[in-house]
Amino acid sequence: MDEIVRMIAKSAPVKASAITGRALTERARQIHRTTPVVTAALGRCLMAGAMMGDQLKGEGASVTLRWKGDGPIGSITVVSDNEGCPRGFPQEPAVVIPLRPDGKLDVGSAVGHEGTLTVIKDLDMKDPYVGTVPLQTGEIAEDVTGYFAVSEQIPTACALGVLVDVDQSVLRAGGYLIQLLPGADDAVAEKVEEGVRALGQVTSALMEEGMDAEGLLRRALGGFELEVLEKHPVEYKCRCSRQRVERALISMGREELESMIAEQGGASITCQFCDAAYEFTGEELKELLERGLAREEK
Repeated sequence: MDEIVRMIAKSAPVKASAITGRALTERARQIHRTTPVVTAALGRCLMAGAMMGDQLKGEGASVTLRWKGDGPIGSITVVSDNEGCPRGFPQEPAVVIPLRPDGKLDVGSAVGHEGTLTVIKDLDMKDPYVGTVPLQTGEIAEDVTGYFAVSEQIPTACALGVLVDVDQSVLRAGGYLIQLLPGADDAVAEKVEEGVRALGQVTSALMEEGMDAEGLLRRALGGFELEVLEKHPVEYKCRCSRQRVERALISMGREELESMIAEQGGASITCQFCDAAYEFTGEELKELLERGLAREEK
């Protein structure tokens, strides 16, 4: 079972989150039928979104992250609720590009080195918070680090890793966010940097027997005494439903629905996040049209 853990240092202004995400990344791979490099990119994005969503307070809060680069994937969109359960989709799931010289998947080239990362935090208030920053490398973790530095002025160390097996399934996936709070001095920052270097690659650490999300943070922040704030399971979770699709169809307006009825005689709507298909007959669309008109009259 995948999990997220949030921790703080007892005697230093440091907070951190970590995630194991093999199952949720594998679920996304199966839904979108992604190639290995897209699996790695999407998995990293999902885990980043999950940790950022888990930081939000308030029932109904959510965060949306959208990478839009100049690479062949095009864009990747991820949405997470405040429990850290993400969903997402790539614009182009079947990208194939050469490996990097070191033999690793070239996520940066697949996503693109030029472009933007947009973060939308919906805190269930009047207006959502929207921040857009340039991509740093397209490798996802560096882009998240850049977002926090530029848009929220929070010094952040982020690492994300997805290890794809020879059969293209996900073997290991995990990551962390370590952030310095106000009052952190150079000595604290240096101690964090030393721990991050000692940990090394996330997927390599996860290969060790018994290593979990908490273990990642205790290894990376071994120079600090840590306290667990919360630990809980997470999963790939799409919140689509027929009722939500009906509301979306009604919101399209009278002309669009009438055109759909006249030209297609019905509708087939597929959820981008989970590939669930919702079929509507012409009669059902007429009922939705009547409901929409009734609302307008009120």
